[in-house]
Amino acid sequence: MSCRIEDYALIGDCETAALVGRNGAIDWLCWPAFDSDACFAALLGDHSNGRWLIEPRGEVTATSRRYRGDSLILETRFETATGTVELIDFMPPRGSASDVVRLVRGVSGRVAMRMDLIIRFGFGVEIPWVKRSDDRSALLAICGQDMAVLHTAVQTRGENMTTVAEFDVAAGETIPFALTYGASHLPVPRPIDPDQALADTEAFWTEWARRCTYRGEHRDLVMRSLITLKALTYGPTGGIVAAPTTSLPEKLGGWRNWDYRFCWLRDATFTLLALMNSGYTEEALAWHNWLLRAAAGAPAHMQIMYGIMGQRRLTEWEAEWLPGYEGSQPVRIGNAAHAQLQLDVYGELIDAFHQARMTRLKLDDGTWALECAVLDHLTDVWDQPDHGIWERRGDGRHYVFSKVMTWVAFDRAIKSAERFDLKAPLERWRRLRETIHRDVCDKGYDADLGCFVESYGSQLLDASLLLLPAVGFLPSSDQRISGTIAAIEQRLMRDGFVLRHDPREVSSEEQQPIEGAFLACTLWLADAHVLAGDIAKAEALFERVVAIANDVGLLAEEYDIETRRQTGNFPQALTHIALINTAQNLSGAKKTSDKPAKQRSES
Repeated sequence: MSCRIEDYALIGDCETAALVGRNGAIDWLCWPAFDSDACFAALLGDHSNGRWLIEPRGEVTATSRRYRGDSLILETRFETATGTVELIDFMPPRGSASDVVRLVRGVSGRVAMRMDLIIRFGFGVEIPWVKRSDDRSALLAICGQDMAVLHTAVQTRGENMTTVAEFDVAAGETIPFALTYGASHLPVPRPIDPDQALADTEAFWTEWARRCTYRGEHRDLVMRSLITLKALTYGPTGGIVAAPTTSLPEKLGGWRNWDYRFCWLRDATFTLLALMNSGYTEEALAWHNWLLRAAAGAPAHMQIMYGIMGQRRLTEWEAEWLPGYEGSQPVRIGNAAHAQLQLDVYGELIDAFHQARMTRLKLDDGTWALECAVLDHLTDVWDQPDHGIWERRGDGRHYVFSKVMTWVAFDRAIKSAERFDLKAPLERWRRLRETIHRDVCDKGYDADLGCFVESYGSQLLDASLLLLPAVGFLPSSDQRISGTIAAIEQRLMRDGFVLRHDPREVSSEEQQPIEGAFLACTLWLADAHVLAGDIAKAEALFERVVAIANDVGLLAEEYDIETRRQTGNFPQALTHIALINTAQNLSGAKKTSDKPAKQRSES
């Protein structure tokens, strides 16, 4: 059985990532890239679906773990009756091959250890052919196009279609294991020097972390979130995946299980701001360039998400042989929502480009032409129903947040044209901006309820409405905004966390939430309070989220209040992006306590 979601830690090489449990098992790894098939899929099944376990053979009396400084090097310490051992896990930044290195170091006494390596390509179903290399120095696991190569001095043996080993480690000893991916038709990858790889990996992350300009409170949490964001970046293109996993459930045992190993335009502005405000202009520019390439083409064909290299066809299918995390089915590969119309992404794209200009990022010459083409298309479609920021399946609706983001698209384009003297049909855009604003205020605001609602004609609420003041649609002082925040606190709050969906939409007397509380939305509420000048409320919400981060500072998408468990894909980029931005907003507000935090339109 897999661990609790919050019992995993992340390692990665900026092209893919693995999840390591507190028990010393790597239960998830897609190789060679984030969107490849998994070769370790025990996370969504059991050990027979692939894992790599290294642990003491005897009883473990205590376990602790940490990341080494500001790095992605994980150190897990096991204490036993006979001694203490440390397991050091990392993936060196990608060179000619992708490696997972595991070092077993004796700390005290002598500890009997075991290794259990079960490689199952094709998301846990394809058993490889295992043999020794010609020079007998490595173990090769080959299946179709894939090959994994194990180098270790420990004697291994085959047992029940797995590779196992027993060994002892004494204080002061280090026993290395290195697993390398290669294409099966190419020569066997050369072994790496584990000690040198460790030194190089530590140097890479330490140097990267030094570039961070954030010096406010919660520096460690912000730095860990930035490192996580870097780890979720596909280095060759600059695309950032929403999470390295698929089908971790939004509600344990439920069916809301989605593949998040892709790049969403909805996160564009938040991501850009988090990177730029932390001093990572190179990563911000790489993200901008990925956005520009991904969105290139006919605006009518622009998608809400793309593959890590900008792929557009993300066909969804179900891995029926996997039982799912704690029985949560189905296990989905790919994401059918890529074909949905979600109007908010147009606003995210234009806003991201505007924020990039405001911070003097050097943009591609084709950026403004793309923006103008997008706005020409948006002129024709802004008033259509869509599927909304939360990617609802079924018939479209006139979602308020979607309409607001079309307003954002025209607003930011107007501001860019005015500020940077860009050629544009300003009068037409200004008229449309006013028309959309009036339409949202007339049809998206319920005077009887005293708040904005999820969609036109509905009386339901939606946590995305918390972003209305942040994007500058209306000021925080407007009673319609304060009424919306109050209504969300009354209807969507559970034990100090915010639900993104209105429980009244569920057709049951109990009105039980269909998923856990959405952590990014809880932080958006904190941001709304910062804008309104209520720092105490904002801090309380921020601390509420921080308190459920796991022991190494990682957060999933959601939090199940009843079971006190993290749920949803893990670690979640949007949650960590929101944490970074809220921490920065709080720090800024405290430095200038007489001024509220900036709206996105003013950044």
